[in-house]
Amino acid sequence: MVYVTYVVAGLFIALAFAMLYVFYRSSHFGMFVMGLTYGCSGLLAILLGHWWPLIAGFALVWVLKWLGLDPGEVPEKPGQ
Repeated sequence: MVYVTYVVAGLFIALAFAMLYVFYRSSHFGMFVMGLTYGCSGLLAILLGHWWPLIAGFALVWVLKWLGLDPGEVPEKPGQ
């Protein structure tokens, strides 16, 4: 089970690098915060050897998406 945790944590870190690269290209603040969240949870899971930081990081990213920091979200203008 520890190896599965390490593999998923590695995928989280790879996803964090991809999101930080997209932030570098587009300067979207949501990508920066979500990339940091994925990266920190993956790194914490590797350092602790437990699975719960991955679940916590995934939940935090969903909270950030609900707050509107998802790059696919375009705010509507009041008159439309």
